[in-house]
Amino acid sequence: MATDLRLKTVTSLHRTLLDVTGGRFGTRFKNMPTLTLTTVGRRSGRAHTVVLTVPIVDGERYLIVASRGGDTISPAWYHNLCAEPRVEVSFQHGASRPMTARVLTPAERETRWPQVVGAYPGYADYQKRTARLIPLIELSPRGV
Repeated sequence: MATDLRLKTVTSLHRTLLDVTGGRFGTRFKNMPTLTLTTVGRRSGRAHTVVLTVPIVDGERYLIVASRGGDTISPAWYHNLCAEPRVEVSFQHGASRPMTARVLTPAERETRWPQVVGAYPGYADYQKRTARLIPLIELSPRGV
């Protein structure tokens, strides 16, 4: 399972790679595009930024997965966006823009999960590792 230190280190290195190369490297991972998600900490009130893969891009909407590598707990960014769905997103190192996060309903998740696994089969392995249902989150431009 993923550790907090490992996740923070990987995210920091990935963000540095994006910044140092101006987005020439690091905009794809495991054959999926990446985005930078900034949430507001539910306890601290401070901005927290992570780099995530995007298995499904639907126009200006992005579907992300709160897998944490199949850990027994959901990632902190997931809890943050549940508490405050207004987020900032930079897709493939582009300009940051305000978006709204929405956790898919169980019925929506059931429909979209096969597409997510089709984009990256490792998500199926992550789901097998944990008893929790891994949430899917749609990010859409604010006001849409």
